[in-house]
Amino acid sequence: MNRREILAASAAAVTGLAVANVARAQAADDQGQASFDTVMAYMGAMGEGDMEKMSALMADDMVWMNDGDESLPWIGVWEGKEKVFEFLGLFSENFQTTLWENTDAFASGDTVAVFGRMNGITTHSGRETGEFNFALRAKVRDGQVVLWNWFEDSFAVSRAYHA
Repeated sequence: MNRREILAASAAAVTGLAVANVARAQAADDQGQASFDTVMAYMGAMGEGDMEKMSALMADDMVWMNDGDESLPWIGVWEGKEKVFEFLGLFSENFQTTLWENTDAFASGDTVAVFGRMNGITTHSGRETGEFNFALRAKVRDGQVVLWNWFEDSFAVSRAYHA
């Protein structure tokens, strides 16, 4: 499977359900609404596997941050578009999302927060993580995502991965 197919499959698995469950932003201002719209468009592009649209919505210096068990191959800080696409490929090789539901989203200025629940299976062990909550803090500059700071129950994910 080539990189484009892996990323498209991963993106669809990771965010396909998110687009159908988008929560309305509680934006305090026009900038907040614009930031919210950019983040939701980026999520939608991931869900559709539209790498061109994703790339257009990413700042060249975008940073994707995943904290957690460093023995998981996708944990860490990924800086720049190419590294973010590398991360997405690596993630898709190791994790299959089986549930994704956005439950709340808020925006203020350049910052967007999205909360929800998810479940998945790690391909390394074939074990399910069990349903857990996630949070996302994203930042937008000039209509492009500059930060994607992902928070999840990394203990549940690590336990499933190493089972």
